[in-house]
Amino acid sequence: MTLQEQQALEDAYVMATFARKPVEFVRGEGMRLYDDRGAEYLDCLSGIGVVSLGHCAPPVVAAVQAQAAELLHVSNYYYIEHRGQVARLLSELLNAGAPGGAAPWKTFFANSGAEANECAIKLARLHGRRRAEAAGRPGGEAPRLIVTLEGSFHGRTLATLAATAQPAKQEAFQPLPEGFAATPPNDVAALEALFAERGAEVCAVMVECIQGESGVHPCTAEFLQAARRLTAERGALLICDEVQCGCFRTGEPFGFQLFGVRPDVVAIAKGVAGGFPMGACAACGEAAEVLAPGDHGSTFGGSNLAMAAAQATLSALAAPGFADQVREVGAYLRERLAALPGVAQVRGHGLMVGADLAEGAPAAPDVVAAALEAGLVLNATGPRTLRFLPPLICAKEDVDCLVERLAPLLVA
Repeated sequence: MTLQEQQALEDAYVMATFARKPVEFVRGEGMRLYDDRGAEYLDCLSGIGVVSLGHCAPPVVAAVQAQAAELLHVSNYYYIEHRGQVARLLSELLNAGAPGGAAPWKTFFANSGAEANECAIKLARLHGRRRAEAAGRPGGEAPRLIVTLEGSFHGRTLATLAATAQPAKQEAFQPLPEGFAATPPNDVAALEALFAERGAEVCAVMVECIQGESGVHPCTAEFLQAARRLTAERGALLICDEVQCGCFRTGEPFGFQLFGVRPDVVAIAKGVAGGFPMGACAACGEAAEVLAPGDHGSTFGGSNLAMAAAQATLSALAAPGFADQVREVGAYLRERLAALPGVAQVRGHGLMVGADLAEGAPAAPDVVAAALEAGLVLNATGPRTLRFLPPLICAKEDVDCLVERLAPLLVA
């Protein structure tokens, strides 16, 4: 079906929640996408950080095909293959670099990042309630406040939207669930002041170690370590939203491992299953034992197909040398971008990179549109910021191709 035919159908029958770009992708292989006319594109977005091993990665395709021929779905009432193996793989990766004998992580499987964060929110509130009851206080006195960061993005369900401290995204959907308070990122004094005033109400601090949707803005180690210290002092939980910066996107298994902190709860999604829809909420220590049968659930979470895809993806990502390549190519990407005329600042870790365009350069959305015409799939997170989330198989030759196509588009 042609692009024009698809556009007509979607205009008639699909809700207009996305301003789609004028292209219809019909095939993918590795770093490349192909449209309905056969034109080739270099993909530097990977489905918003999802297609971690590249398009149609053979291990993922083979795993999904084999599982589809055996069993598609039976629900979480029963044991299935792969689920335990994936949970163990996640635990090992979450404990990477931790002292020997670190407690295992336990995982609830969901279908998306928003669902993973919903689970984390529920777990934190229930943990606060259990803590209050253990101290002899009624549930009504339990800490319920979750501290998030200004500019954050945690999802589009009502609770995760309430946690997303961006008023422009929230206003149309008021009233939102209560129980969230925002503080400026990397402002230790403000975080300490919030805890001094409302610490008894706090059940968790929820952070993206690197804010992706705001334009790839890393937290500082000092700030994250302060969040860890303050939550530990109050018996609250530290939740790391690793939906975008997890699964080797930064060159480490998870973003928090760059900053010398160990959270209690981690939300995972996007690249974890190589393109198959999947989310996960993992917890360790006391937090791992909070949820009991009936407290939370999902019809499709942890399905046969998702688990097969995730096991294949995580096994490939954890292979020796893979993380080294992500770090090396990511450093090369940042170096090449920083040298381009029209680029004012480059930041990020691994293959999660943001580039701010200088005054006088074309606006970022205009660059994205022109890039598509030039066979380049990019993303803008704001009027002056480009975001780069290529598949993690990206090579230096792909970076050279990106820079060659991008450079002329940055000249006004």
